Amino acid sequence: MKPDLYQENQLLRRQLKELLAHARKNEQKLQRLQSYELRLLSSTSVHELAQRVVQGYRSFGGAEIVTLAIVDPLYETQRIVRELGSNNDDISQLIFFSNEDVLNRLFGISVAPKLGAFKSRAHEALFPLGPRIPESVALLPLVRNNELLGCLSLGSARKEHFSATVRTDFLERLAAIVAICLENCINLERLKRIGLTDPLTGVNNRRFFDQRLLEEVGRAQRHAVPLACLLLDIDHFKKINDTHGHQVGDRVLIDAAGLMRTQLRGSDVLARYGGEEFTALLTHTDNSAALEIAERIRAVVAGHEFKIPEQASLRVTLSIGVAMLEAPNSDIQEESARLVACADQALYAAKHSGRNRVMCYTPEPALAI
Repeated sequence: MKPDLYQENQLLRRQLKELLAHARKNEQKLQRLQSYELRLLSSTSVHELAQRVVQGYRSFGGAEIVTLAIVDPLYETQRIVRELGSNNDDISQLIFFSNEDVLNRLFGISVAPKLGAFKSRAHEALFPLGPRIPESVALLPLVRNNELLGCLSLGSARKEHFSATVRTDFLERLAAIVAICLENCINLERLKRIGLTDPLTGVNNRRFFDQRLLEEVGRAQRHAVPLACLLLDIDHFKKINDTHGHQVGDRVLIDAAGLMRTQLRGSDVLARYGGEEFTALLTHTDNSAALEIAERIRAVVAGHEFKIPEQASLRVTLSIGVAMLEAPNSDIQEESARLVACADQALYAAKHSGRNRVMCYTPEPALAI
């Protein structure tokens, strides 16, 4: 074989080898991409989706910083994530905006990804993660049915990683999939919440409380932190219904639940336990703090004027029983049942000591504060 033909043959062999290697690399990348997309599509909660978006893209997409921003004007999604995502680790890369202003300034009327250098004033709201500042970013608007749901933001330590010359086909596909997943997860969480919410008062229902009770007792035992349980009962509620009618009774329940909620923290759990009885779990709360919170709730309800159509206003009082988690190493279900039973005993004592008061459970006869 002539030298020039031999050299040409060798060159073609090398080129073929390189093409095959490139094809295999693309095939592997496609397989990873498909696996990533399937994981996203199987997400059943916003919290889970955020975890998979952030961790998955970091592992194969080459971006060191990944955040997921959600437009949440009614604070609905944040509340759902906090309440229904309580078992998961915190996702600091999950960002909420009360309106579309930040994203509208970035994208205008465009729905195309924005790639380029990181600009602190324009982009800092999407990368609020302290010392890790990206050199280049890709901002992907998440749009469904012409509605801007949020933004997936990718940040790289390399200036050239996300530049205006980079093709955006893959990023547009990723944004479309994340938008679909986000919409699905929000709708799924809404359905979950409907099944765990009291339709009259809007607070959590008994089923939700029973579920969270086991979770919070288990968490308190693992981390050796205090947990308080309150049982709250509207005094003489049957008389309210008999005298003023059930519509007024319903209004009292709604307003009372709202007043209770104003005195609790976001981490606390308030639920309608049944009829005119409510319950609250106060996390990281010792006995003295629990009694103080219970007294604030009692006072704010007692001082409120419940409006009655075409009648004088109505005054309502609460009796409240308080109990503390006491057995750190006992069975979770047994301790959960004991905690509620003790709060119920304290409530019984409050009712039989004159009502409109807070009583704390003790092995001895409960004493009023």
